Amino acid sequence: MAVTIRDVHKHDLYSIIALNNNAGTTILPIDEAGMRWFDEHARYFRIAEVDGQLAGFLVGITHGTDYTSPNYRWFSEHYPKFAYIDRIVVARPYRGLGLGRVFYADMTSFAEVRVPILTCEVFLEPRDDVSLLFHGTYGFQEVGQQVMDNVDRRVSLLAMELPSFAFVRETYLDVPGGALPNVAWLQERQR
Repeated sequence: MAVTIRDVHKHDLYSIIALNNNAGTTILPIDEAGMRWFDEHARYFRIAEVDGQLAGFLVGITHGTDYTSPNYRWFSEHYPKFAYIDRIVVARPYRGLGLGRVFYADMTSFAEVRVPILTCEVFLEPRDDVSLLFHGTYGFQEVGQQVMDNVDRRVSLLAMELPSFAFVRETYLDVPGGALPNVAWLQERQR
């Protein structure tokens, strides 16, 4: 089994929409305009391929983005700098292979050199114990709850501190002429 994690390309979007909208009640449906918005604004938007087949995706948005999600807005009101996991979907045939952890490790690697906090939410109505357990074992802690007006469902708002960011900030960002090293794995997403 060959697993590849890569940035999304425009030709992937319709397949990602279908995957998203068939994921079940723990993921809100999305239309083409919403997916194109992610393609244009998300700083992290990657897919997993298993043996060349689309197996999943993760969308991450950083602070300072003009995003109307009530959960993203909640984090914006509570944290000056953060990365937000808006959605992660793994296709049913590929669940149980550890792709969620692969995505989260990749997203953490992206975030920890840019921000001090990684955030997300998990639906509590209906309760998603598998997702709550996954996030808890990964290091996320609940920092709040709210009812999403547009769907009238309660969510648990989760955050995880990224302790390596302090080192990155002090060593690379907060020094005269500060910047991350110019290496491929630190480069921004090419749209």
